[in-house]
Amino acid sequence: MTVQEFYEEVGGDYNDIMSRLRTEERIKKFAGMFTRDESYNTLIRCVNEGDADEAFRAAHTMKGMCQNMAFTRLYQSSHAITEILRGKDMDGAKQMLDTVTEDYNIVIAGIQKLLA
Repeated sequence: MTVQEFYEEVGGDYNDIMSRLRTEERIKKFAGMFTRDESYNTLIRCVNEGDADEAFRAAHTMKGMCQNMAFTRLYQSSHAITEILRGKDMDGAKQMLDTVTEDYNIVIAGIQKLLA
């Protein structure tokens, strides 16, 4: 899988990330780092535990990483849950978590194929 094919598959913006990181090797390096970040797991745990403040921080961190990596679809869902959590709406966050999880799993599976 090429980096461009990966970005198409995950709903990302290949041109944006190329303008930022400039080489496909650098993109692969940072994509690999994304898979090791704990923000998503922290978000899941904190939403399930009802900790709105920590869930907000985790969602906000994940949103920023997605924006930096041009993972547009996952950025959009992580932005949505960040705003829900900003208002401490835990019921809304639980509802949005399914979409975030779906988008996250698509990105992680894509990265695994990209780096295989």
